[in-house]
Amino acid sequence: MSTKRNVYLDMKPLEEARQILFDHFPATGNTAVETVSPPEAVGRVLAEPVMAAVSSPNFHAAAMDGVAVDAADTYGASQSKPKELTVGSQVHFVNTGHVMPEGTNAVIMIENIQTVGEDRIRIEAPAFPWQHVRKMGEDIVATELLYPRGHMVSSYCLGALIAGGVYQVPVRRKPRVLIIPTGSELVDWRTTDPKDLKPGQVLESNAYVIEKIIEECGGQALRHDRVIDDLDLIRQTVADAMAGDVDMVLTIGGSSAGSKDYALPMLKDLGQLLVHGVTIMPGKPVILGDIQNKPFFGMPGYPVSTIIICEQFVRPMIKRMLGVADDERQRVPVMPTRKIASKLGIEEFLRVKLGQVGEHIVATPLPRGAGTITSITEADGIIRIPRQSEGIKDSDAVVAELIKPLSTIRNTIVIVGSHDNTLDVLADELRAGDAGLTLSSSHVGSMGGLIAVKRGVCHLAGTHLLDTETGEYNLSYIKRYLPDVPVQLVNLVMRDQGLIVPKGNPKGIKGIEDLGRQDVSFINRQGGSGTRILLDYRLGQLGLSPDAINGYTNEEFTHMNVAVAVLSGSADAGLGIYAAAKALDLDFIPVVTEQYDLLIPMAYMETKNIQTLLATIQTDRFKKRVVALGGYSTEKTGQIMG
Repeated sequence: MSTKRNVYLDMKPLEEARQILFDHFPATGNTAVETVSPPEAVGRVLAEPVMAAVSSPNFHAAAMDGVAVDAADTYGASQSKPKELTVGSQVHFVNTGHVMPEGTNAVIMIENIQTVGEDRIRIEAPAFPWQHVRKMGEDIVATELLYPRGHMVSSYCLGALIAGGVYQVPVRRKPRVLIIPTGSELVDWRTTDPKDLKPGQVLESNAYVIEKIIEECGGQALRHDRVIDDLDLIRQTVADAMAGDVDMVLTIGGSSAGSKDYALPMLKDLGQLLVHGVTIMPGKPVILGDIQNKPFFGMPGYPVSTIIICEQFVRPMIKRMLGVADDERQRVPVMPTRKIASKLGIEEFLRVKLGQVGEHIVATPLPRGAGTITSITEADGIIRIPRQSEGIKDSDAVVAELIKPLSTIRNTIVIVGSHDNTLDVLADELRAGDAGLTLSSSHVGSMGGLIAVKRGVCHLAGTHLLDTETGEYNLSYIKRYLPDVPVQLVNLVMRDQGLIVPKGNPKGIKGIEDLGRQDVSFINRQGGSGTRILLDYRLGQLGLSPDAINGYTNEEFTHMNVAVAVLSGSADAGLGIYAAAKALDLDFIPVVTEQYDLLIPMAYMETKNIQTLLATIQTDRFKKRVVALGGYSTEKTGQIMG
């Protein structure tokens, strides 16, 4: 079998690729018609105009409790000259919704009449024709247009359809989309214990994600079982699908330029290639094609890539088939929390966390890898960096497309700075509270947090900066870098920091001094982090040069990522907190107990959200959860440190 690689010869910009696709499949609103009941029509698109079969109401109805009268019989009544009317001939008692008796055209409310004997009433004001009466057809008139073709039926529409006597609703059949996950490495999560996963095996999730996106935009998704990396098998599966009752086919995986990527040769055998490769990131290796006059999409295998491609190509194609416009996300101006570099010539879909700080909505970038599914599940919005740009300056005002509601973003506390596992506990406690606050944390190191406070792009910063001369934490750095910014320093936790090593400590590492051994590989934290400053301080005490440490320049941004590097075997040791070692069942060699504080600008100290946060960290529930992580003390939690 050929292992020839597929090379991107002519990648297209996003808009050009979309235009090629839409020009090739120009018909809109071309799916078949089916009739459904009114409740089943909610969320569907009308294939034909819908006319009312009956009027609503279909009789003159009393709109108030009272008496029905002929308005002419009441003329001349006043307080000085009241009028008396006979019950049964001139007036008829009615309740709201009752049919108006023949010969009546108005209702006088019950509180505006006086009874006189058993069969007469007195009124002191005249009625006017159709007073407090719902006339026949007041809401809907038989044969009138209720909704035009192409209208999306909402839950509100349901009442009008039934009231108008429309019991069979003509709707466009949902476009049927077959999703075929490909790849010999894929395993079914429904039948696989995650503890039994072998190296190289991947739990297949993309098809389930894409299935729900397709359903949300009006399509009917069909999931095929995984197909292994075999060109003949993939080709036959797609050919059989296209010959069946589907409107388009998506394969997931195998769309890139590798020797085992079979989507392109399969397409060339069965149909016509329209586009291979789009100048966006994530999502570059997409394939757009035509097989038997039906759209074919070769989707990348990385989760974020396939989501972006689904939203940019598959969703609008489904909308076109239904004959409705594709909804655009709300856009808002945002300010980046830091400078963001980007690759020239590629339009980047940058996933960001958002939060309102002062008058601005600030954007903090999330990890950019196409395989990092949490970068989109945690995202509040997307910043699209143009392909003509090499990035965004921290002073640039840019636009973000919202993934989450603006109300949620405005109820978000933005923390920038050092990473700590207790922030996850705090985020969960805040969400569980009555305020329903969201905590957005960005891990850029303690120094990065101080700079973010100085720039006014966060509500608070996490910091544990050791002054190597005094042994104090944070205070000297605040005086040096934030001399003109009024702030409050509040302790969150005291925590154990040390060396994280594999279970059993196979290399017998005893302390920082062993990092200079040639047989020990190290994973470091990023420059500017408090952990990095601590390491450099201890190396200086020992007279150990960073150049002598194997892996000193290899950096991670969180304690958990350091622990994962040790667990995976890519490093023999890393400096981090005990809680990270415990979480992954690794061994830990204590080095120091340090002070981890929250640095809060006084401008936000008295705000409701920050006061809620401060109250939360002092609760017994929060402290118990923190202590359970291991390596933490909460004796000083909530105390003002300076």
